[in-house]
Amino acid sequence: MNYKLLLSIIFVIISISSFTIFYIADMQQQLLYKQSNYVPERVVFVDRDMSQFIEGTQDIKKFASQEDVLRFITALSTNGEEYFIDKWSSADGDFVFRDSAEFRANAGSVSLDRTVFPMPAMEPVPAPQPESQSSLAVHTSGIQLEGSYNEYSTTNVQVKGIDEPDFLKTDGKYVYIVYDNRLVITDVYPAQDAKIVFKTALDVEPQNLQNMFLNEDRLVIFYYGTNQEEIIPEFGFEPRSQSRSTTHAEIIDISDRTNPKILRDYEIDGSFYNARMIEDYVYLITTSHVDYRYPAVPMITEDDGLTLIPDVYYFDGFDRNYNFNTVTVIDVFGDTLNSETFLMGGSGTIYVSEDSLYLTYSQDLPYGYFDSIKRDRFFDVIVPLLPETAQIKIRNIQDDSSIILHEKWTLMSDILQDTYNQLDKNNRQKLFSTINEKLYEYDTKLQEESRKTIIHKISLDQKNLEYSAKGSVPGSLLNQFSMDEYDGKFRIATTSEYYSHVKGNVRYSAVYTLDENLKTVGGLDKIAPNESIFSARFMGDRLYLVTFERIDPFFVIDLSENTPKILGELKIPGFSNYLHPYDDDHIIGIGRDTIEKDNRVRQLGIKIALFDVSNVSNPKVVDEVVIGNQQTDSTTLNDHRAFLFDKNKNILSIPIHSRMDALGMDDVSDMPRNEQWHGFYVYGFDKSLGFDLKGKIQHATGNDSWPYSYTSPRSFYIEDVLYTISDSYLKMNDIDEIEHEINSIRLDERTGGFIEILK
Repeated sequence: MNYKLLLSIIFVIISISSFTIFYIADMQQQLLYKQSNYVPERVVFVDRDMSQFIEGTQDIKKFASQEDVLRFITALSTNGEEYFIDKWSSADGDFVFRDSAEFRANAGSVSLDRTVFPMPAMEPVPAPQPESQSSLAVHTSGIQLEGSYNEYSTTNVQVKGIDEPDFLKTDGKYVYIVYDNRLVITDVYPAQDAKIVFKTALDVEPQNLQNMFLNEDRLVIFYYGTNQEEIIPEFGFEPRSQSRSTTHAEIIDISDRTNPKILRDYEIDGSFYNARMIEDYVYLITTSHVDYRYPAVPMITEDDGLTLIPDVYYFDGFDRNYNFNTVTVIDVFGDTLNSETFLMGGSGTIYVSEDSLYLTYSQDLPYGYFDSIKRDRFFDVIVPLLPETAQIKIRNIQDDSSIILHEKWTLMSDILQDTYNQLDKNNRQKLFSTINEKLYEYDTKLQEESRKTIIHKISLDQKNLEYSAKGSVPGSLLNQFSMDEYDGKFRIATTSEYYSHVKGNVRYSAVYTLDENLKTVGGLDKIAPNESIFSARFMGDRLYLVTFERIDPFFVIDLSENTPKILGELKIPGFSNYLHPYDDDHIIGIGRDTIEKDNRVRQLGIKIALFDVSNVSNPKVVDEVVIGNQQTDSTTLNDHRAFLFDKNKNILSIPIHSRMDALGMDDVSDMPRNEQWHGFYVYGFDKSLGFDLKGKIQHATGNDSWPYSYTSPRSFYIEDVLYTISDSYLKMNDIDEIEHEINSIRLDERTGGFIEILK
């Protein structure tokens, strides 16, 4: 027998049988759909406002227990895989989650197995009460010692009376410095007798020290830590160590500067994010990513003992990624502690007023968002522009539940082709042009809506915290100076940027006014098209704004009404990264000079400019100075705490580092002209005449080690002495004769002696 012929016959019989079986099964399935009126479940995409999570009310709720928090996180993701919310929910209010791979592969198709998690019990949070308008007493980091009348400067902060953490603080007599893993206390007044009175290495990893606050005879020092725990990996058997980041807030009694004592050491889960101090209360924000595989609720411990498990709050709306953001209130002089954790979409920039803490971050888009948009733009924009007969046919196909998903688009695309074939060339091109125009409008609106800054407001009342409101505005923030609270209103400046297939990259700036409930009540957009915000400064009912692309537009914006309006504009080369008030009619800008050459903008040296805004409709530059060239840099450009200004003392000090030849210092030493110089430029000024270079203070040159590796350079004054600090030195110079050095202390000098470790 011919075996090859036999095998061929068998193969044909099997193929025909298989086809018949699958065909009958498919026909039976189609008949079942039609006879039972069965409508297959479809994954419903998250809506564009991203509010289809649970009820989508965006209200804040509190988890009833730790177990509910962990159960909710486990429901969000198992084994690190994201899950999505189906719009369908059962009658008992269970969550319905769908695996991400299934979501992407089967969007809109018949659903497979569904994993159901009971909805955790949540307690509604009472509606916030109107905020108190009472003002707090002014409080700065430099508290005058009892019996001391020294005049001294404190940390350069954004809001008067609200201190910001830094690695250096002074009280007019002593200077306190934390760097590397050291705490150094130096008696600096009088300057000629300055000496280190206490130096210790804290028992922490080098470079883990962050910064601190000073309040009378208390220091609050922040440093990074880790929390080790044993876990058994999934389906494993051997325990292994897993670490979580923590932040320590250590309160130290410095009433005896030669023998400080640690009073308390709070360990808060999460990385140090930021902090502020108002009167005797420190508000610390820590943040940690949600560990979906091994979730844990943030807690606070002290001396290896549990102190507090903060309540965890949740917002009734969808977020793609979740963070724990914990706000902890620490009483510097007491033993009270309060803390609350917010499970939210991210962490970004904060702003703190006397009464409120604002947490902001960029809105995150959910998985599947753009797939959903592609579908919506077809039905919302393209289909309505087609001839009516084509519209009806496409809608009928879309509504026909008997047609499986992948066949629907085949039928719809055939209708589109037939429609185009029936049009002549001119009408077809006209139709395509109209569709492209409407798609551009649709896509532009969607991109504007999708790129938003989320704002959360928490009311502060000493040790009490109360969540107040949630809002959002288009665009993204530059930094904390892009926000402000004044006269019960919250103001915010943002830059919006997106891509258009018609116009390419689109970019503009805007300013929005929000009420106490973070509802937008006014706005001014399309400021400086194709430019980004480089600096902003709110002063009362005005905003001074600098944008930049090729030249520096300096805007004066009126905020006396809900709707902002531009009062005046000045265009000059360069840009300002930081704006600082001189008085009500003058603003100081620190940034870079620029030059336009061959249709390209080239950045030059550090520029300091004094703007006169007394005539708001016609701002002008009183004076400007440029230091060095494009290789010259200053920490002030990205850290406002490095900037010292005092009008009464007639002093402005900024750190500078550059090549010596760029600074015109060829003959300063016998070192090569391309060697580096690190130090401070100090100016006096007159609001009518401008800047006057009072002198330069050198900290390092040539092959000296980089002087700012652990700390940023700082300046401050006590009485008539200017103090400048780097890693290497604490130098003391006469304010009236800057280049007269009174004293100098080497900070990085190694003595070889024992260093006491604080316990």
